This record gives sequence, structure tokens and C-alpha cells, in this order.
Amino acid sequence: IAMNVRSSPFLVSMFSLGIWVLSTSSGLTNIFEVKGVPVDVTAEDAALARSKALHNGQERAFQRLLRSLTLLKDVERLPKQGSLDVTSFVSDFSISEEKTSSVRYLARLNVQFKAKPVRDLLLRLRIPFAETISKPILMIAILQSAQGSQLWEETNMWRKVLKNKSGRSGLVEISLPSGDEKDTSTLNVYDALEANVEALSDLAQRYNAGDTIVSFARFGNTSNYGKRRLEISSVRYSAFHEPVPSLITLMIKPSESEWDALVRGANAVVKNIEENWKLRNLLENDGEGVESFIIPVSALKDWLDVKQQLNRVSVVRRVEIVLFSLDEVRVNLHYVGDSEQLGTALRQADLTIDEEDDGLVLYYLRRAVPKKS
Repeated sequence: IAMNVRSSPFLVSMFSLGIWVLSTSSGLTNIFEVKGVPVDVTAEDAALARSKALHNGQERAFQRLLRSLTLLKDVERLPKQGSLDVTSFVSDFSISEEKTSSVRYLARLNVQFKAKPVRDLLLRLRIPFAETISKPILMIAILQSAQGSQLWEETNMWRKVLKNKSGRSGLVEISLPSGDEKDTSTLNVYDALEANVEALSDLAQRYNAGDTIVSFARFGNTSNYGKRRLEISSVRYSAFHEPVPSLITLMIKPSESEWDALVRGANAVVKNIEENWKLRNLLENDGEGVESFIIPVSALKDWLDVKQQLNRVSVVRRVEIVLFSLDEVRVNLHYVGDSEQLGTALRQADLTIDEEDDGLVLYYLRRAVPKKS
């Protein structure tokens, strides 16, 4: 690697890191780890029950991983459980909540898989996949009725149902604000209804979220013999594109409660968010592109901060350091996917690209402000 260097204590400190800096490569994200897989097996004795449980748990974790990376339409093309030697894909696993009897074994497994063999398998099967993890998406849940719109009220069933869906599911994490005094003073129902971007942005910043989705749920009657329906209209706000609306309509079953209908609606909303994210970030081959960036620095910590963030970007396969100087580091990022997907992946790690006279500049930012249409 060619380098231009001007002597300084800063650069001496960097070179003292030696190969650690010069061999920088993107670290694996936790997308290849599947957590909390429950196992419960009864067999002739405890040892056999444990062996079967660990095998079954790894099989189920592998299926969960493949589904989290791929589209719903490709599920039938995935390898069926038991058709592969899953242990060849496992790099490590841990056990929690372990309970045993003379013939029964119960536990939860966390399984870490090897990234390259998983990628190679999907590429060989020609199944597109995504592996960029989204920043948390902040959900603002509003329940609408003839009596008005509810946001922070305890009677807001839509908020309660979505709260049960919070947490990471595959590549996407759903986050809901706690509804404490600071939240209620930051955003009121009128701000949400009128798309007050400043208030939405302040709330998103508080929860270190990326995009914000304002989701409205309402019950109504159809013109078809008075059948009831649930309509969920959502608007996704982002700092990087115009607001994106979506609409989901569910017919309510005759014996179905409003709560159960909202649960079905929440499942549909989350599934839609996950599918749209994967569609934007699909990788159909493992061919590498290369892009050059300038990273402004004033101290060693600036570079280490950027390096730490780059380690979170799964599509960046390798970082080649080209130049160190007192005020900048120049790197070549070797990545998979297209340049737009690279930009999306970098933003999830609070890294943003700006085109300047000298080339593309990579900045580490904590927050950007959403656009309003």
C-alpha cells in the first residue's frame, strides 16, 4: 500500500498500531448471530435429550437466519431443515436458562454463524439476500376513532400492540418511545397529525433512531353488508428521501376482537417494513466495488471513531488505507452491492458521504434532520 506520511506524534501513534491499522477490515455485525432459540426435548436419558436439543436448536437458528436475510417470496427456495450439515456453518454457540431432568432438556440457544459460508450458500442457490442492519425505526402509533385521535393515552391499543413488536427482528429494529414526560412535551398528537418534522426529529434523536414512521390505525365499516375493517396508514419520514406513505387494510373476522385484529395489523406492518428494507439492500453477487474516500481528522481518536463505525458496515469487506496526514486519512473501501446501497449502509453507522472538490468525503455524524414534503 502506497502512503504519504508527514511526521508528527499523531502519525507515530497511528503507526505504533502497526498491522492492526493497516489490516483494517470490516467486522461482522450481529446479523449472523441468532439469539434466544428455545429448545425442549425429551429422550431416553438426559445426555441424549441435550444432544438432540442442541442439534435441533442450531437447525432452527439456521432457518431463522436464512429467513431474516432473504425475501418472503424466496422462502420455498431455501434449504429445508435437516437437508444440510448446519454444524459446518456454526462458529460458536452459548446456552442460557438451562434446565434438565432424567429424560428432558430445556434451554435457550444463542448461535453465531460463519458469515462467508452463509453468503456462499445463498449465492450458489442464486437467492438474493440483504445483510445491512437498519438503524432503529421509531414508531409513532396513533389510534383514530370518531371520538378523536389517541397518542400517549393508556387507552391507545395500537401503541400497546406495537410495543409488543418492538426490538430487533432480523435486519430491522422497531423502537417505540416510552411516553414519559419528556416525550409528551416533545411531541403531541397534533404535531404527529401535521407531520411536525422538527418535533419528530427531536424525538428520533432522543432514541438514536434513523427513520420515523407515524402509523395511524382506525376501524371502520365496509359497504359490503356492514363488514368491519381495520385500516393502517403509515408515513415514513427520513433525512435522505421524501416521505413514503403506505396503506394496509384488513377485514376483521366475525369472532375477532379489535385487539386481535390490531395484532394481525402490527404483524403486517412489521413484515412490510422488513421486506421493503431488504428489497432496497439486496445483494445478488459477491463482486466487489471500490470507492475512495477522504476522512477529515484532527487527532487519532477521530480516525479510530470512524474505523469503529466502519466495522459495523457489513457490506464493506475491506478497508485499504492509502494516505495518512495531519488532517486527513484517505482510504479505499472495498464493498459489495452498488454505490447507493453502500451509502445506505454507511448511514446506518452514522457515516455520511459529501462530494467536495477533492473527492468524496466521509463524515461521522450523530444525527441528520428529516425532510418534509
